[in-house]
Amino acid sequence: MSDVGATPAQADVIVVGAGPAGSATAAHLARCGLDVLLLEKATFPRDKICGDGLTPRAVKQLISLGIDVNGEDWHRNKGLRVYGGRVEPFDMPWPELADFPNFGLVRRRQDFDELLARHAVSLGAELVEGCTVREPIIDDRTHRIVGVRSKDGREFRAPIVVAADGVSSRLSVAMGITKREDRPMGVAARAYFECDRGNGDWMESWLELWDGEPQKSDLLPGYGWAFPAGQGISNVGLGMLSTSPAFARTDYKELMTRWLAATPPEWGFTEENRRGEIRSAALPMAFNRQPAYQRGLLLVGDAGGMVNPFNGEGIDYALEAAAMAAEAISEARARGFGTPNAELALHGYVSNLKASMGGYFRLGTIFAALIGRPEIMKICVHYGLPRRGLMKIVHKLLANLTDKKDGDAVDHLLNTLTRIAPSA
Repeated sequence: MSDVGATPAQADVIVVGAGPAGSATAAHLARCGLDVLLLEKATFPRDKICGDGLTPRAVKQLISLGIDVNGEDWHRNKGLRVYGGRVEPFDMPWPELADFPNFGLVRRRQDFDELLARHAVSLGAELVEGCTVREPIIDDRTHRIVGVRSKDGREFRAPIVVAADGVSSRLSVAMGITKREDRPMGVAARAYFECDRGNGDWMESWLELWDGEPQKSDLLPGYGWAFPAGQGISNVGLGMLSTSPAFARTDYKELMTRWLAATPPEWGFTEENRRGEIRSAALPMAFNRQPAYQRGLLLVGDAGGMVNPFNGEGIDYALEAAAMAAEAISEARARGFGTPNAELALHGYVSNLKASMGGYFRLGTIFAALIGRPEIMKICVHYGLPRRGLMKIVHKLLANLTDKKDGDAVDHLLNTLTRIAPSA
């Protein structure tokens, strides 16, 4: 962490928020030789509510950042184990692809986020912890953001600011970029349990949550997961979409408590095995805050609603957006910040986001609307899960894992669907 008194008040870029989106953006920019200030309101180590799961899509981005993912602090998994419907649980390995690795990872956010922030520092970024950004500094003449002011009155200035300050993104709101109500939202609740499942090889997902013995009790809204984090610790949680009729009236901690109480004791999801409280958080999906660039401010990660509506993944898309944002900013600096040609490069960030994620996210919003209806979700699980060939296709779609150039027939089909879908 930088000495506050020695922190430069001027930089090429200010990044607000040192979660995965902000730290990855700062790391890419620093590697390109830009002077970067990374401002984080908390102090490390600090926790974030998350499933902690990293699909091959996220792993690819970590490797691109230069992160060593082979150490003992990473728990590797083979794929997804699915429960639900009329069949026994079955395993869907991560696909063998040229574009992505064939393994996923789990690492707790308490140290994952700090790892990424320190990596950005090792590349040259300046990290300021305990710095709560209160408001943007706006140039009266150009109406562009030219810096930020912290809660304690400090000012930091730069021609470009990145908002990576999470789902509420106060910086974006202060700049007039508010949420779109036509995009789905999710809520996730999770807790950690010390149990044998914490050392497993599969990320587990329950597509049906029963309030008691299956088929003899009420079907709860949402889906559940258990992700093995290693060292006997499992991240266990559940999620629900705003498209569900029960979304607004659900107590998510109570819902999770009911589900956990109905699970078999041998799973180990018991109160005596729980380590820490059940916590919940919102998941902003499908570019629910737009535009992603405006008047010197770029949005990355949850600040821009970059969460997958199919499955609630956010880290992989945050890391991908970070790389795109850094590329646009680096190009803009080379063209000369503040010039019309530099502005074209920055607006290119929005175009690249939509080209990369927009069609896929739009398909996801349709999917979210459908499975938000309990009767449709029940039909999908009841008749879809027994058809394993179909489920392998669905697995590729939900995880967004296809080869773009040399893929098989399934890859070509899914790539075509996302290409022709209107951008979100």
